[in-house]
Amino acid sequence: MAIQEMVYGFFIPSVTLIGIGAAKEIPNKIKALGGKKPLIVTDKGITGCGITKQITELLDAAKMKYEVYDDTIPNPTDNNVHAGVEVYTKNKCDSLISLGGGSSHDCGKGIGLVVANGGKIHDFEGVDKSSKPMPPYLAVNTTAGTASEMTRFCIITDTSRKVKMAIVDWRVTPGIAIDDPLLMVGMPPALTAATGMDALTHAVEAYVSTIATPMTDACAQKAMELIARFLRKAVANGTDLEARDGMCYAQYLAGMAFNNASLGHVHAMAHQLGGFYDLPHGECNAILLPHVQRANMNAKLERFVDMARFLGENVEGLSMRAAAEKCLDAIKQLSTDIGIPAGLIELGKRYGKNVRKEDIAIMTGNAQKDACGLTNPTQLKDAEVASIYEAAL
Repeated sequence: MAIQEMVYGFFIPSVTLIGIGAAKEIPNKIKALGGKKPLIVTDKGITGCGITKQITELLDAAKMKYEVYDDTIPNPTDNNVHAGVEVYTKNKCDSLISLGGGSSHDCGKGIGLVVANGGKIHDFEGVDKSSKPMPPYLAVNTTAGTASEMTRFCIITDTSRKVKMAIVDWRVTPGIAIDDPLLMVGMPPALTAATGMDALTHAVEAYVSTIATPMTDACAQKAMELIARFLRKAVANGTDLEARDGMCYAQYLAGMAFNNASLGHVHAMAHQLGGFYDLPHGECNAILLPHVQRANMNAKLERFVDMARFLGENVEGLSMRAAAEKCLDAIKQLSTDIGIPAGLIELGKRYGKNVRKEDIAIMTGNAQKDACGLTNPTQLKDAEVASIYEAAL
């Protein structure tokens, strides 16, 4: 709560549809936004597994014209954005549908920013740098983690600097978000685990943020409770629709929390691992989360006790410190149970990347410039950030 003069915002899409069969509403909703020829922004994986075809068949049945740009890559780049802008303008599109997880949504947001405002995507790094509204924009989610389908965050890799640019702009918030569990049943266990831990990181960082409010606290609490209940089940059985539906709500609630309370040093540091090594964001977050939160514990001890309870831990009769430690235990146990690698070196080997101690200095410098760190409850010094990277190796 505010103890000095300060105004808090709360940003979400105008309309959100969550539930089995929600995707059927895509043609009607893009028309309601004013779109007549959308550009569908997605990736080869979504196209390869047939989800893109499911959506285009809905548009075909509605006799709606469209174009598809499916060259988005994980950790989307400035090149992705500018190539998408070219497809959008060349084919005279007038609206956007992003289809997929965070990468597709971030790329779609980047395309919309440049289409509307001109220039290059690099011009919008920072907070609220745009001056003109996005084209009509509908985001269709296929993972339960990033919540990018409903946020004002857009993360794009600058290929020249090997840095993830954090673009935070209220204008990139989608007009309509759609979360349909049926689009998530084919998500493999490893991706389910990674995106689920991304959602947990959002909830935790929002809950301990320096600008948390009662509204964001409520969202973060419920998100943690749902993740503790459903993530293991969703990883174990991807066709468990109750678990998929639970994770839809969990990740969306976590998105509502961090979209308004912002994040912290976990994301500031994970962005560098993604930009430098092209490592998957969710798993980077999962590995860093307990290390960063240990550094934050003294600043928010009571909140760590709260989070231990939200995550299902019994803290009755424990000292506040011991109860707070249960929060970190719960996070680490969940990561282990769903197969998250124990450290960054192991993660790098899994994806053919060489994570080196020698790179920590440059990543530390870049992490300290990342806007996400501004709301971390403990302002970490360079040496502390470097030591966290080293401990997470």
